[in-house]
Amino acid sequence: MSNSTPLHPSIVAMVSLAANIAANHPKKGLCQIERLRAYGITEEQIDMVVDIARHLRDEAGQMLDAAFDEEAKPVAVPPSLTFAEPAAQPAGCGCTPTAKGNACC
Repeated sequence: MSNSTPLHPSIVAMVSLAANIAANHPKKGLCQIERLRAYGITEEQIDMVVDIARHLRDEAGQMLDAAFDEEAKPVAVPPSLTFAEPAAQPAGCGCTPTAKGNACC
């Protein structure tokens, strides 16, 4: 059992709001905004939490995209290499085509 002092509910609501936004949670943290307003947190303070959370979310997305782009760069193929038909998909791939019929794997 811990002897630590619990966080004030307004701090918990701020952390939850930021996490919801940064994680793109479907609930968007809207409940936490109402709680923060009820605790007397100013709109400027709420806006700061939202701004920071969005910045972190967007920055993480940019970093993931950059890492993906780096790892997905085309590889030079020797001109003498001939291409065969692709092998059949392994069993259990779980790939379903898109609505337009494009295979995803």
